[in-house]
Amino acid sequence: MRRVPSLPGQTRHPALPGHMVVCGDDALAERLAAELRELYRVRVTVVVPSLPGTGTAGTGTERWAAAAALFARMQAVVNRASATDPEPGIRVLQAAVLDEQAFADAGVARADALALVHDDDETNIRAALAARRLNPRLRLVIRLYDRRLGRHLADLLDQAAAVASPGLDPTVLDTSTTVLSDADTAAPALVATAVTGTSKVVQADGLLLRAAERTPPRPGQVAAPGLCTLALLSATANDPAGTEGSDASGQDGPLLLPDEDAVAAATGRGTVVLETVTHVGPTRPSGRLTGRGLPLGSLFSRRLRRSLAGLVLSVLGLAVASWLTTGDHPLHAAYLTLLDLFAIGDPAVGEPTARQVLQLLSGLAGLLLLPVLLAAVLEGLGTFRTASALRRPPRGLSGHVVLLGLGKVGTRVLARLHELGIPVVCVEEDPEARGIPLARRLHVPTVIGDVTQEGVLEAAKVHRAHALLAVTSSDTTNLEAALYARSVAPRLRVSLRLYDDAFATAVHRTLRAAHPEALTRSRSVSTLAAPAFAGAMMGRRILGAIPVERRVLVFAALDVAGHPQLEGRTIAESFRPGAWRVLAVDSTDPGDRLPDLAVAPSHDGTEHYGGLLWDPHLGYVLHPQDRVVLAATRQGLAELLGTHLPDHPSTASP
Repeated sequence: MRRVPSLPGQTRHPALPGHMVVCGDDALAERLAAELRELYRVRVTVVVPSLPGTGTAGTGTERWAAAAALFARMQAVVNRASATDPEPGIRVLQAAVLDEQAFADAGVARADALALVHDDDETNIRAALAARRLNPRLRLVIRLYDRRLGRHLADLLDQAAAVASPGLDPTVLDTSTTVLSDADTAAPALVATAVTGTSKVVQADGLLLRAAERTPPRPGQVAAPGLCTLALLSATANDPAGTEGSDASGQDGPLLLPDEDAVAAATGRGTVVLETVTHVGPTRPSGRLTGRGLPLGSLFSRRLRRSLAGLVLSVLGLAVASWLTTGDHPLHAAYLTLLDLFAIGDPAVGEPTARQVLQLLSGLAGLLLLPVLLAAVLEGLGTFRTASALRRPPRGLSGHVVLLGLGKVGTRVLARLHELGIPVVCVEEDPEARGIPLARRLHVPTVIGDVTQEGVLEAAKVHRAHALLAVTSSDTTNLEAALYARSVAPRLRVSLRLYDDAFATAVHRTLRAAHPEALTRSRSVSTLAAPAFAGAMMGRRILGAIPVERRVLVFAALDVAGHPQLEGRTIAESFRPGAWRVLAVDSTDPGDRLPDLAVAPSHDGTEHYGGLLWDPHLGYVLHPQDRVVLAATRQGLAELLGTHLPDHPSTASP
């Protein structure tokens, strides 16, 4: 363990009320720490690597440079906070290994929550096991890419907490361990920036919430009904010269959770509407093969199948002719025809002329059968050989999405595009990338090559594509690919994954000025994922989040008890425009309440759908024992949890 003295303005005590610990090695740790401190007003300790990590991607030099850069950025954050706040409430430590000694120095033994957001799953798992032994009551938020492993790990850690602390409240166990994936959180937002007209989906606890983006209705046209309006899009959302590329939100910017008056007054603006809520069962892993066997069409081409059918008809015709001309039994006539066909019959010397002619025709058909059988064998072998190979983009492909990068984020984006039925062509430099097996299994056309090299994007048919989605881990690669694609197709819709917000805004404005007729968007994975991680650390059940341009709307399940903004108020009175809105109410007795939000208990011991009442009556009074599902902004959720002063216009008290 290598420790450094506290930076100027850092607190020295190991644990304080509202103390959170964040351990990470990339941008997500930095964004998460800022989210916790600026929005939730809690004290944060950030533990960054002091030596290159093992078992992670990249060379030791690269990992050391990344760790040093992260430490420098966190130091800058502390310095800026110290300049305006005598107690900035944030400190930075360095640790080579996340062991019990490192956690003791960070104050994990008395901390409220610990977030393990390293880019390596194994590092996070080892650290989670050590932290659970040190503090069984600790609220854990773990970043894992493997979703199945994450579910098993959460169950294991919750069980360990119950065994180590028998008196632990069962309601705490429900949120003691949360496993999230930044790729899963950011993938829907990245897809939405590249494809219009798609729904945004939040799936959790047996519920599937679908939010649809709708264009402004034309004069005389009636808007489609929905449960409620979640957001008003910016007035320039469909304008290439708009300001959607930055975080600025003036009067023309996006308006989250508007009231009815704002919706009625916002003519000509698109909306995001909560469209449907359905009950879904547990997600089952898809098998490797969807059927018991491969169809015949996947083995043999149409031309070869036609040739085989013609030969079969010829043999049948020869057998019938032999039966009619020789007077033999039909089976004997077919037998002689097959002998002649395979050239193993005796010559028809001294036989009738009809028999001799049929033998010659059968021999000719046998000569034609040989190359067809050989072609069938070769084509079948070729099909099996190329079954594990990547497809090439079809010649006439158009209107597709070109996806650059098949890493962690790119793999989730590819899966999302495939679920939506959107044609996609992938471009990846590394043939051993994480998403290559998925592209092969889904039969997605893939080009292996460097996107910065000439001819690679042309091979992906970018000149006929609908959009370009660049999600590689390199900002310069994404930018270079976008600039080259725009030179080939000036009207191409471009969405970039960029880390720095200032750089993203500059890129957006430059591309918008150079190509005003095209749409350009930029997103940061860490910025999109940080709100969900921060909400989980606060101990509330964060169901998910949907992006609204460059802002985020969070869905959460809360108990009414302990929240004066909800308790004893009607649904209408609890609604705070621009901050939060109650979407559903569960009035089931807390003792009989089931973990799955989509089901309710019954007297016969079975589970029935309908635990939540969606679109409740505005006059319903919320009781302390009620549980609600609400949509909230990040600032609104922070104020609702009582950890943030209402100094933001969207969260100011009425």
